[in-house]
This record gives sequence, C-alpha cells and structure tokens, in this order.
Amino acid sequence: MSVNIQSSGRVVVAYLSGEIDHHSAKQMREQIDAALNSYMPSMLALDFKDVTFMDSSGIGLIMGRYRLLSKTAAQLCIINTPEHIYKIMKLAGIEKLAKLSKGEIKNETGC
Repeated sequence: MSVNIQSSGRVVVAYLSGEIDHHSAKQMREQIDAALNSYMPSMLALDFKDVTFMDSSGIGLIMGRYRLLSKTAAQLCIINTPEHIYKIMKLAGIEKLAKLSKGEIKNETGC
C-alpha cells in the first residue's frame, strides 16, 4: 500500500497502489488530508489504477474525502478504476458523491 501525491495548479492527484483495507486506509487518509490542507485544491483525483484489492475501508476513504472537499466546494474524481473495483463503487453509490471513471482526468475542469 502506498500513496504518491502530485499537485498541478489547483488539481491534486493521489495515486493509490496495493491493497486498501482497514490497516492501510488510515495512513492513506492522513497523507491525502495533509495534501488537501497544504494545496487547497479545486479538484482531488483519486487514481485507483494500481489498487489490487479494496474492502469497505476504501469506500470510507472516498466518503471521508468527499466530506472534506464539500466544505470548500472542491470536486472529487475517481479515475483509472479497475473493473472489479468500479463495480463495488457503483454498488455503493459512489457516483452520487464523485465523478467515477475508468479512464484518466480529461482536463483541470473535470474528470
């Protein structure tokens, strides 16, 4: 499990990798939240391309970031979502909170 965070303008991208479970989600949350506090982005993209496993802790990770971003009217995007994780997110209703995509960010104004 790891998080690589990059900032470009008003966009922060968190590249997640490995397994997202109860043990790894806390560290991921802390790293992403620190970046949000530092950069104050208008958009956060969570890149799931290299995530191999996700349980309900991943859904909690997304929902918590959504709550933080909603205070600043920033947008949340979930990108590069593998098919098996995409299905979990759709079932959980994540597309009601964030833009959910199997592809990459299209531009800085949206996913």
